[in-house]
Amino acid sequence: MSAQRAEALHTEIAACTLCAEHLPLGPRPVVQFSPASRILIIGQAPGTRVHASGIAWDDDSGDRLRGWLEMEKDAFYDPAKVALMPMGFCYPGKAKGGDAPPRKECAPAWHDRILALLPEDRLTLLVGAYAQAAYLPATRKLSMTDRVKRGAEFAPFFPLPHPAWRVRMWMASNPWYEAETLPALRRQIAARLG
Repeated sequence: MSAQRAEALHTEIAACTLCAEHLPLGPRPVVQFSPASRILIIGQAPGTRVHASGIAWDDDSGDRLRGWLEMEKDAFYDPAKVALMPMGFCYPGKAKGGDAPPRKECAPAWHDRILALLPEDRLTLLVGAYAQAAYLPATRKLSMTDRVKRGAEFAPFFPLPHPAWRVRMWMASNPWYEAETLPALRRQIAARLG
């Protein structure tokens, strides 16, 4: 039954035009989930490359994220293992300094419905400031660095920086991330994937 509910929800999301008038490239929701997904990755919104391919994290940021997770593409793109649910499902357009923020209509319309289908014992990776603001609102006064460093306090949520190219400078200034945070994350992923 839940597989049928998931399929019906996928169909509904694919047809979504909730904020079409605000999307410069039109709607093309990008999301992945199944009732078996024990790892959930909540990012921000697709970029132009992901919009073009229709495949979440199909860009340099995705390569970096998969490297952090030590996860091959076949596992990452297996909805029975990993759900990919951005804060905004469609490319939001450009803004000063990069892409515009995720559209605000998406998460309230779809997140709870997707979450209701996922296993309760899932690990949820909050990738970037938008996901962390939505799912860890009590930490808004913390810097992203502090949220990531104190990540163990927020289980079952695991905050991560966004893996855009700029993160390399941040990682160079925060060597604990590669030395401590990523190994802890990989252990949690291995535990969920068995």
